[in-house]
Amino acid sequence: MPAPKIPTITVGLRPFAHYPPAPGGFPAASALLVSVCALPGGGLRLEYTLEGHIKALRVPSADAPPPGPLWQHTCFEAFISAPDGEIYREYNFSPAGQWAASEFLQYRQIGYPPEEESPVPLPITSIRNEGQLTLMAKVPPKLLPASPILRLGLAAVIEREDGCLEYWAVHHPAEQPDFHHAGGWTLRLDTRLVA
Repeated sequence: MPAPKIPTITVGLRPFAHYPPAPGGFPAASALLVSVCALPGGGLRLEYTLEGHIKALRVPSADAPPPGPLWQHTCFEAFISAPDGEIYREYNFSPAGQWAASEFLQYRQIGYPPEEESPVPLPITSIRNEGQLTLMAKVPPKLLPASPILRLGLAAVIEREDGCLEYWAVHHPAEQPDFHHAGGWTLRLDTRLVA
């Protein structure tokens, strides 16, 4: 019997604006790909691959975690909801290994963090070299919306060494960067295994 196929999406994120080159003339971030797939036992695996002049970025590390909210620094994000629901969850993944999840009842109306009642360790790994930063995270099923089909908004905040924040997403539907805007959640993933 052949192994089951697992639904996978790979997509490129684009910057909100044309950001000026980093000091030295290099683009700090030149490409950002995200792959997301459903796991056989439930849950999701996300992999973010950022290419560019990584030395021109401020990348948090385990021995120097970012102060304050993760999204104020280099951070990879996912916004996930049921296909037609208003309730959604925001996930932040830091290269330092930290993570945060929040539930919203509707646009920017905070509910309760899904991990508040029973903290769940979240496997996050990151690999950094001169030209690439890769972060991998697994989100267990208990932290996801209870729907086999998920609507996804994939995004990232990239902090440059000069302090400039770059905002990357699959789609930017508003006049200002706004990852909470459901118009940017253009992807659908069916988490059920397909034989």
